[in-house]
Amino acid sequence: MPLAALFGVLAALGQAPVSLPWATLAGLALVYPLFALAARSKGAAWIGWAFGVGYFAATLFWIVEPFFVDAAHDGWMAPFALVFMAGGFALFWAGAFALAHWVGSGRWGRAVAFAAALALVELARSYILTGFPWALVGHAWVGWAPMQLAAFVGPVGLSFLTVLCAALAAAAWPSWRRIVLVLLPFVALYGLGVWQGARHLAEPLGPVVRLVQPNAAQHLKWDPDHARLFFQRAREFTAAGEDGRPDLIIWPETAIPVLLEQAEVWLELIHESAGVVPVILGIQRTEGDDAFNSLIVLDENGEVSDLYDKYHLVPFGEYMPLDRVLDRAGTTLFGVGTGRGYSAGPGPEMLELGALGRVLPLICYEAIFPQDVAAAPERPDWLLQITNDAWFGAISGPYQHLAQARLRAVEQGLPMVRAANTGVSAVIDARGNVLQSLPLNEAGWVDAPLPPALPPTIYAKTGDWPVAGLLFVLLIGLFLRRSNSVDEIAASR
Repeated sequence: MPLAALFGVLAALGQAPVSLPWATLAGLALVYPLFALAARSKGAAWIGWAFGVGYFAATLFWIVEPFFVDAAHDGWMAPFALVFMAGGFALFWAGAFALAHWVGSGRWGRAVAFAAALALVELARSYILTGFPWALVGHAWVGWAPMQLAAFVGPVGLSFLTVLCAALAAAAWPSWRRIVLVLLPFVALYGLGVWQGARHLAEPLGPVVRLVQPNAAQHLKWDPDHARLFFQRAREFTAAGEDGRPDLIIWPETAIPVLLEQAEVWLELIHESAGVVPVILGIQRTEGDDAFNSLIVLDENGEVSDLYDKYHLVPFGEYMPLDRVLDRAGTTLFGVGTGRGYSAGPGPEMLELGALGRVLPLICYEAIFPQDVAAAPERPDWLLQITNDAWFGAISGPYQHLAQARLRAVEQGLPMVRAANTGVSAVIDARGNVLQSLPLNEAGWVDAPLPPALPPTIYAKTGDWPVAGLLFVLLIGLFLRRSNSVDEIAASR
């Protein structure tokens, strides 16, 4: 068990900011013999759980950061949050190890079952209870050539290929000839990723967008005196650049410390700084008893011309499951203070920005869901994420969030523009390359032309269904194969 947990930590080194996919492959290959040698499925499940605990504790340790924004009040909960999150997500992997051990048989059958079952539960983790597809195994390839394969098979397909590569290599050990033979197809896939990433993209000569990064520390963000300083800083960045003005200015999530219905003076000041340049910014608003985490478009006349309400909310951060029960216990929300938090908007919507084209807005957490991007009512020209990653600390969380934004761009063949309060703000092309960015925890602004879109990718057209179907077929086929083998053995006796 401790050895399996250690291998899980090794596998976690593939995730940002370390970003060593070879460590992920090594961790998976090393834990595979422990799984394969387990006497029963129950033993395999415990190995999978320990491996998952090590992996998720190492990748998701940033989850403690929100509890230290108000450490005196919430700090005591931090270790419990990490323990329950790591242990809870590890249950998915325990199930995968047990399932693979049950249906797989033989040297190669068990390796394929291992990869298919683990990928299937990663798919389930992306959807069950609103989903949390953070730190999927395939995310280890962000920034590397195989990332481009997500345009064909998506993040779960990329996870399946990663686990399959490691499992087959481990199953082939100690024969180097067998290892070379089983790895040849993966070398070819790596080459496909290199080729795809090297294909020519048109120069980004479109309209120029400006990303504003005020760098408002979370523990100071809502303090009245500091909030005004952060607002003035953002205004200065908005007005800067007399030699050339952008076509659009983008501020991050919850950019101003007042509700939309009380923001008339604040919006006038933003318009005064922007001039005739439209501004997109995040703001909170209320409607009756409901509160919303929203995005507005402030047009060239200083009027609110469009509005989008976030609809995929963060459990326990923006809304409280079983809110009435937990409200009586005095439980609070990190994102919005006390109460029941935000209400969900109606769903994905498009912003029509004239010469800037059609854009799909995503507020913070929504960009981690491929299905949310795919749910756009029509294909946008580009993707826009506004976020406040100050909650995630300065070690891993913001970089993992950025990595997922890059993967969304590859999956859809669309550029992604990302404005983050404390960073990392970035302009990302349709192959996931960061063209312009602002470093984490630095205030500033950057102008960049919008990169061009690519034609719709295979994954953009199909989503997760083909990969999900393949995984089910593989596991059912392996189960039938094992059942037939058992029947043949029984008959021979």
